Amino acid sequence: MKEIAKLKQLPPVYTGKWATATDEEVQEELAKGTPYTYRFRVPRDGSLKINDLIRGEVSWNLDTLGDFVIVRSNGQPVYNFCVTVDDATMAISHVIRAEEHLPNTLRQALIYKALGFSMPSFAHVSLILAPDRSKLSKRHGATSVGQFREMGYLPQAMVNYLALLGWGDGTENEFFTLEQLVEKFSIGHVNKGGAIFDSTKLRWMNGQHLGALPSEELTKLVGERWKSTGILTESEGTFILEAVQLLKDGIDLVTDADKALSNLLSYPLPDALNSPETKPVLEDKLSEFSADLIAAYDSGELLGALEEGHAGWQKWVKNFGESLKRKGKSLFMPLRVLLTGKLHGPDIGASMLLLHRAETCGVVAPEAGFVTLNERFKMLRQLDWEALIKDQFPLESAAAISN
Repeated sequence: MKEIAKLKQLPPVYTGKWATATDEEVQEELAKGTPYTYRFRVPRDGSLKINDLIRGEVSWNLDTLGDFVIVRSNGQPVYNFCVTVDDATMAISHVIRAEEHLPNTLRQALIYKALGFSMPSFAHVSLILAPDRSKLSKRHGATSVGQFREMGYLPQAMVNYLALLGWGDGTENEFFTLEQLVEKFSIGHVNKGGAIFDSTKLRWMNGQHLGALPSEELTKLVGERWKSTGILTESEGTFILEAVQLLKDGIDLVTDADKALSNLLSYPLPDALNSPETKPVLEDKLSEFSADLIAAYDSGELLGALEEGHAGWQKWVKNFGESLKRKGKSLFMPLRVLLTGKLHGPDIGASMLLLHRAETCGVVAPEAGFVTLNERFKMLRQLDWEALIKDQFPLESAAAISN
């Protein structure tokens, strides 16, 4: 029957061969032990309509269906029969599911009517699509809640983002707590069209939820992460609190915290000095600036300022800038390059205070790649400034000191 329908380019419909058979014909086949199924007798004429809460009125012509199996030849009832009886006996009021189930609704509605059950309200939600508008699948990346958790996503961010795939509250607002979603959600605002799963948007939203966490909760979350990954030997304390406060703006995922802290602790000075972006800084008498900075370190002025905290650092920077007749970018860019080994990063003062604390508190693991202030100044003393100006960079010996 299927082959004939296929040749005629028609949907495969059971022709009802045994629906009109005589008792004698049926008994003859039973006597032979011929396998049999139970089928639902579908009316030949008319149509069936339902009012889908998302898609509106949906109708089917009954002559396109044919009598369908409800119990297989092995005695096992099929899905459409089971789910209808199951939902009806549990008094399910709303069936909300993917649009892929829409064809099943016709069979289930017929069974509801035949058995005298009250029919629930149906709502068929559009599929979540990949960026290429194909059905989202495993080949597009993480597919389970557990995987997203391991990638550093928060439960509340996942719920918020998934709720917005095909739904909105009618405003431009995109940030919702679970309580707000419960209050504002209505099936009437669910869209008919498929929604694109945007990993970039999900990452951004997770960053918003991370930023909204109370300071204590965020510190505990990130501190435990740093200890579990072996960057730190402790998960709480003043260093962790200050590090989280300094780095949190650059963290969208909990896992981003690893790179943020490792980057702060590192000292990639060769990369910074070789960068074309550093050329103006290098040409602005950076070698002389470095000599003055080394002198401030050797005299104990810089370390003394760091010991005094933020106020001490601010006072030292002001005096140091005045002594060199520098301020603003001409002061802070060379300071950043020489002290952090980077062209960009979080607040230089807070960074230096944290690096000083890292050197004295003992919570940074040996394998974290931390380059101490003492090691940084050893590297600065080894620099061949003439070679650097000529775009040469013999820093092998200096790099060895930092290892």
